[in-house]
Amino acid sequence: MPDITDKQYFTEDEALDFHRLPRPGKIGVQPTKPMATQRDLSLAYSPGVAVPVLRIAEDEDLAYDYTSKGNMVAVISNGTAILGLGNLGAMAAKPVMEGKSVLFKRFADVDSFDVEVRTTDPDEFVTVVKNIGDTWGGINLEDIKSPECFVIESQLQDLLDIPVFHDDQHGTAIISTAGLINACHIAGKRLEDVKVVLVGAGAAGLSSIGLMKAAGVRAENTVIIDRDGVVYKGRPGVDQWKAAHATDTPLRTLEEAMVGADVVLGLAAKGAITKEMVASMAPNPIIFAMANPDPEITPEEVQSVRSDAIIATGRSDYANQVNNVLGFPYIFRGALDVRARRVNHEMKVACAQALAQLAREDVPDEVAAAYRGRQLKFGPDYIIPTPFDPRLIWYIPPFVAQAAMDTGVARKPIADMDAYRARLRERVDPSAALMQRISSAVRAAPNKRVVFAEGEEPSVIRAAWGFKQAQLGTPILIGREELIRQNALEAGLNFDELGIEIANARLSGKNAEYTDWLFERLQRRGYLKRDVQRMINQDRNYFGATMCARGDADAMVTGVTRNFNMVLREVRRVLDIKDRMIGLSILLAKGRTIFVADTSIHEMPSAEELADIAIKAAATVRKLGRQPRVAFMSYSTFGNPPGERGEKVREAIRILDQRGADFEYEGEMPPELALDPDQRANYPFMRLSKDANVLIMPAIHSAAISTQLVQALGGATLVGPVLVGLEKSVQIVPLGAAVTEIITAATFAAYEEGAVGEETEG
Repeated sequence: MPDITDKQYFTEDEALDFHRLPRPGKIGVQPTKPMATQRDLSLAYSPGVAVPVLRIAEDEDLAYDYTSKGNMVAVISNGTAILGLGNLGAMAAKPVMEGKSVLFKRFADVDSFDVEVRTTDPDEFVTVVKNIGDTWGGINLEDIKSPECFVIESQLQDLLDIPVFHDDQHGTAIISTAGLINACHIAGKRLEDVKVVLVGAGAAGLSSIGLMKAAGVRAENTVIIDRDGVVYKGRPGVDQWKAAHATDTPLRTLEEAMVGADVVLGLAAKGAITKEMVASMAPNPIIFAMANPDPEITPEEVQSVRSDAIIATGRSDYANQVNNVLGFPYIFRGALDVRARRVNHEMKVACAQALAQLAREDVPDEVAAAYRGRQLKFGPDYIIPTPFDPRLIWYIPPFVAQAAMDTGVARKPIADMDAYRARLRERVDPSAALMQRISSAVRAAPNKRVVFAEGEEPSVIRAAWGFKQAQLGTPILIGREELIRQNALEAGLNFDELGIEIANARLSGKNAEYTDWLFERLQRRGYLKRDVQRMINQDRNYFGATMCARGDADAMVTGVTRNFNMVLREVRRVLDIKDRMIGLSILLAKGRTIFVADTSIHEMPSAEELADIAIKAAATVRKLGRQPRVAFMSYSTFGNPPGERGEKVREAIRILDQRGADFEYEGEMPPELALDPDQRANYPFMRLSKDANVLIMPAIHSAAISTQLVQALGGATLVGPVLVGLEKSVQIVPLGAAVTEIITAATFAAYEEGAVGEETEG
């Protein structure tokens, strides 16, 4: 079995657990209609279902109106070319196809279902898909080897009246074409003039060169190279798909073709392009080295010989990533929304041009905030939008839809494109984007040193490894080095490869300095120096917090082996409260991101404390890139029924009025009023412009119970509570926290420390 985790952010066990727990697989089915009463069941199935059945029998197009067909794509494979792993069979492809289905939903709100066909015979494959293809509004073919993929896609396009799109071919083609359009613009070159060399004449390569020709590159200016050399006109043994791109040229080798070339497209393998080849290219060369996981030539190697080069790769750790997720979700979104019969060349070119145009526009704050430390501005290092740009969902599909309408393949034209863009904006799911935004911000910011206090615990060791692998910062494990290394070795982790730091409190050269500093802080609180020395020597929370206080680390994560209150007391003896300290829990559920406070600090807050909690929560939410809309929770609705707790909430509102708080707030109210616009219509005086996204609970018990209840019932993810307000960022995970929880907490710790004092989105 090939080792695929060497350069990844996880161990094999973590990958298997992710796909296996808490339930196998990554996708499921969720009803879109209520199923609570006998009437619901009668409408959903017999006898009510007979009504749409009869309508569809008369007109099959009505399936788009009465079933999920219009928002459903099948991801279909036979497993003959799985990722870079080869022909491993149909069932081995299923995890990948499920993953593709998840991406469709995450990025474009397209429902998707995977289908694995157990045959390597193209004709048999086509027959199977032809007979079931009308089930869906579109078909995404995936991981089918070349040249069979060309035959399969072409035949299915002719046989079915829905879009059939082989993403391994066209996805890379669309993104690389978008990049080429912008790279030429920056380099001062015209598409019709550039000489393009393709290294790797597989499905993606041939589709890329074909789409670039459709976008303006002249056929006579292209040269394609396979493992036997240049594909020239008349070369024997060349299949029809390569022959279609053969040129009349005296060139026979890659080295010869690269001399004076303006563009090289790499879709081959590591090392296929050398520095000498790059040095021979024309001024301002454009180099797309897109092999994964290792490009044909690294950006560092290119830059060592050509400072004028514009470079793109398939990797996320370099600028200008050619990532198919920029294309296929939005192509299908636009195609489905006009009920397109196919995805044609014009729609693909429109997608590429839209991506190129988006990259040239000003990058909004909500995108720039996710990449602190890196200026996202159109130029050599930003020729392609980032995959998590929230504008993609409403920016790209209208171009695709318009091209479908202009070319006559749309069955349901869109009359009002502005209204369509507004509807697309509403499809954006902020839940999954939140952690990605935070992770991207941490990764792009100056490297943060994060203390993992319970460094001998296997789960903490694995979390530190994952944190470092994900390039989120430098982890510092506190504990005995021999035991840490032993536990790491048993987990299959080699710390020497990553340079993870280990600090033994008892043996540290900082021991005396930390003791003196902490004793000076605590000497008037009843502590003797030997007490403080013992705390520094033997308690990792004291040592780690002091590292942060003294500037030897930026942030800390702890709590795996001790309960929250005990850990907080220890940390508070070392670190001061910067302003109001709160615990902010984050609920991600059904497309919403809800922030709940205070879930860990104030047991029975006063009205003044409730106001402070709201101010602190709103400020934190702004740091996370959201506009806070605060609702104060209560059993009472604006004084009905009356009660002591309700009066405290009303007093908190009066305090915020007096302070002139600069965010929306309202209360007191029950949750349904905060989260349901129809309910709020009965109270026209309310100041919330939209649903609340920050809920201030009247007491810690209501906060903790409500968030944990939602999580226990399922369908929601709970993050936190995130601790904010200390002078240095410390996150306390639940007792016995899992590896993912620890990494998430460490990421928040690094983010919170980096976010201090920065401007945030308004």
